[in-house]
Amino acid sequence: MLGGHWRRAAGQVGRSVAVWAVSTLTMLVLAGLLPDFQLQSPDGDSATTIAVTAAFAAGAFGLLSALVWPLLVRLLLLVPALVLGLLVFFLNGALLLVALRLNPAERGAVDPETAVVVAAVMSAVASATGAALAVRDDDAYRRRLYRLADRRRRTLPPGPLTPGTVFVQLDGVGHDVLTAAVGRGLMPTVARWLGHGSAAGPGRATHRLTPWRTDWSSQTGASQLGILHGSTFDVPAFRWYEKDTQEVMVSNRPTSAAELQRRAVERTGDGGLLTVDGASRGNLFSGGADEQALVLSIATRRRSRETRSRAGYFAYFSDPANAVRTALSFVAETGREMGQSTRARMRKVRPRVSRGGLYPLVRAFATVVERDVVVAAVMGDLLAGRAAVYADLVAYDEVAHHSGPTSRDAEKVLERLDRSLALIEKVAEHAPRPYRIVVLSDHGQSPGETFHARYGLTLGDLVRAGCGLPVPRRARRTRSGTEARAAVRAALRIPVEEEHGQRRTSRRSEPIVLASGNLGLISFPDVRHRLSREEIDARHPALLPTLANHPGIGFLLVRSEEHGGVVLGANGAEAPLDGLDDEHPGPLAGFGPGAADAVRRTHSFPHTADIMVNSFHDPADGEVLAFEEQIGSHGGLGGCQGRPFLLSPLDLSAPVADGTDLAGAEQVHRVLRRWLRECNGPQVPLAASRLTTREAAPSAAPDQAAQDRIV
Repeated sequence: MLGGHWRRAAGQVGRSVAVWAVSTLTMLVLAGLLPDFQLQSPDGDSATTIAVTAAFAAGAFGLLSALVWPLLVRLLLLVPALVLGLLVFFLNGALLLVALRLNPAERGAVDPETAVVVAAVMSAVASATGAALAVRDDDAYRRRLYRLADRRRRTLPPGPLTPGTVFVQLDGVGHDVLTAAVGRGLMPTVARWLGHGSAAGPGRATHRLTPWRTDWSSQTGASQLGILHGSTFDVPAFRWYEKDTQEVMVSNRPTSAAELQRRAVERTGDGGLLTVDGASRGNLFSGGADEQALVLSIATRRRSRETRSRAGYFAYFSDPANAVRTALSFVAETGREMGQSTRARMRKVRPRVSRGGLYPLVRAFATVVERDVVVAAVMGDLLAGRAAVYADLVAYDEVAHHSGPTSRDAEKVLERLDRSLALIEKVAEHAPRPYRIVVLSDHGQSPGETFHARYGLTLGDLVRAGCGLPVPRRARRTRSGTEARAAVRAALRIPVEEEHGQRRTSRRSEPIVLASGNLGLISFPDVRHRLSREEIDARHPALLPTLANHPGIGFLLVRSEEHGGVVLGANGAEAPLDGLDDEHPGPLAGFGPGAADAVRRTHSFPHTADIMVNSFHDPADGEVLAFEEQIGSHGGLGGCQGRPFLLSPLDLSAPVADGTDLAGAEQVHRVLRRWLRECNGPQVPLAASRLTTREAAPSAAPDQAAQDRIV
């Protein structure tokens, strides 16, 4: 026992000396290559003196990086993440300047600009050397990963350790996209788990792949709320207008995310999937976890030890080598996006959307910074032995929106996500407890050009035209705009008139039109209740026919005083919602199984819009028409967007019985909770003791419907 301790200590000292030596050589090489970097006095020095100066500077720089750098990053946690990623270069260069000043012989000088370059190279070399020396040493490898995620070791309870569970969400990756990527060899880790093997032959499967079906609102806000908190109730879209508060809710807005989480906790009566010994990383919602980093629903709270939404940045950037590597990758990804966008424009690729402005930076943040920080946080959770971890990787979803779900750009992201899964799997082998890795997605994406690109006007333009309101000149010139204005004149029995003769309405009575992918929501803010079809026809006789008969629109949902919910389609198609199912879909034909149930459930929500609009969908190629500027979209019905996946280990029970569909995020939540119970992992009590202050929600008893969902 004692001998092993001394051997480990000697090995650590040996590695430290080796890193120091390599850093010294790196500094000597850089001094020879860079004219503004000197390691000798103006009068010249011997080779030995220069080497001693380099060794001292390298050692001082290493010590400052280990001791001072974490403190600097912690002080800068209030700096926006993008700015922090750029500051790492300058802070690292400043440490090098300080290291040279500490030399008692007062030798060595470097310009500030050159110091940034020298410090970045030295950090990268030191990191690579340390990793190479530790690769065959499990203890050193684990210690390095602990430092990477800034997690303290925990004393786990005595006795046999039950398995932990790690849930990795690949945001926006549909079931069909995943299977195609596996078939093309883009995701070898997932292929190995599924038993597809390699060139050497088929292997033994360790995981099963199960598709599941989203609600009508096929987007992260609804799906992740359902998965983590067991309720998707009253989330009709990604963004919607609430008449009682006169506010627009947006799922990825911190205040809205906090309110949605509060409502879900109040409705279900428990804190969430991760209530006991859980960690939430990179998510919209906390899931009730104690450990939270990059969680949107707590971003507006006063920062404290319990609500450190930015703590993940410190965990990652506290290692200057990681900061430099991520910053360099960020710059490279920004350049890659600009090159790919330029190439798409030159080749006149269709469909295509604008990818200028800040988008290259947004993409680089999602595909590099967010991925690196979240994966590092997950590794720290595994090595700390946490019972349940849920992490969201958003890279694919961001790229697919602008490049297309099956584009080469998106495929490259899938390859990098697969490498992240392989890294998590490798780290799990060194964890203090066994782990089961579950991979899932919250929705897919459907391809297709935008509604505006095909018809020359937006959904808002079409609604205004159908209401007889002024529309932009560009929209009036389009065929859709002309037909809508003609329908208004016919309905109101008024003659053709010029623009200056159109009816004037108060701004408050104008409709609010919001888009969530290929799902549109139309609300009339001057009426506090949900308007019925009869009321809409009395106000705007041409609006519903104009929308329903437009070739870019698949169907409408409105409330009827006579029939309750009514689905409207082209050419006068109309069907009461209660009479629709998979065998008799009516206007919902072609939108897939479960469409009627999904629409019927959304109709029951208190904040469903006056008119819900789902775009056209072509079942032959799965294309939809997004009401936003996206060529890969999700949010409504139609195509692959409503068909995500669940990839689970075979030693967990099957998600559903053979021949049974896994439908809705709430059912996925129940499956994940069952798996946690099978692992003897965290139990989510009906009256969660930890939710009162952290979740800021009343502990009212749930209704019977809510209790049925809590299994």
